[in-house]
Amino acid sequence: MLTSAVLVPSAPLLVPELSGDSAESAQVRAAATAAVRRLSHEAVHWVGVGVGPENAEPENAGELWRSGVGRGQIGTFAGFGADVRTSLDADAAGEPLPSLELCALVAGWLRARADVEITVDMHVVSAKASVNECREFGQQVRKQLDSDNRPQGLLIVADGASTLTAKAPGSFDERAAGVQSAIDDALTAGDPEALLALDPQLCRSVGAQGRAAWQVLAGVFMDSSRSTTTRSVVDYSDAPFGVAYHVGTWRP
Repeated sequence: MLTSAVLVPSAPLLVPELSGDSAESAQVRAAATAAVRRLSHEAVHWVGVGVGPENAEPENAGELWRSGVGRGQIGTFAGFGADVRTSLDADAAGEPLPSLELCALVAGWLRARADVEITVDMHVVSAKASVNECREFGQQVRKQLDSDNRPQGLLIVADGASTLTAKAPGSFDERAAGVQSAIDDALTAGDPEALLALDPQLCRSVGAQGRAAWQVLAGVFMDSSRSTTTRSVVDYSDAPFGVAYHVGTWRP
């Protein structure tokens, strides 16, 4: 049964070996670490959802998401500047997999910061998935979560707009602030409908890579047979490097 969903950035800066000791990075890292530690006390198993690279080609035609990503494998942040190794379960072994998606690497790194041993069942959604496809997948995920009598946690790994300032990775886009404001309002309010109203093309244009994962989250929390009230807590919401990061918790 779903206990809560924790929202964290899909950002290498969470890893100290990659970001150094900047105060901005430390603040995001502390918020994300505290959030997953709380989740580890509520749920014995996590389901993770992140988004694949924008230009990734699916292994199978029409594939909109992949499940069981990274299961039993070691990942590494070597491609981001440091061979920091991570895994999504305690039984992972073998040589590091260099192609493991960033969202899975981050989920594994945060898993290791939990207060108890956790396994993460990771789903990676295509950045090209439509609103309806994300919503429908979210409903499937909810069924998966509620089919298990054990307390289940959901880990959403996603970033906001990356074009909020001139020094941002995607440079500056004057539309980004408006898009990010809508995202922030929806995440703060725990509003699935507002997340589903996000325009995929506009989000893509301003570098809001997490759009698909957040719309999966919306599908998880939109079930007419349950209460529509979502309790939301915000631990962190800012854009210290021109990229929007959000840490928080949604509870059904």
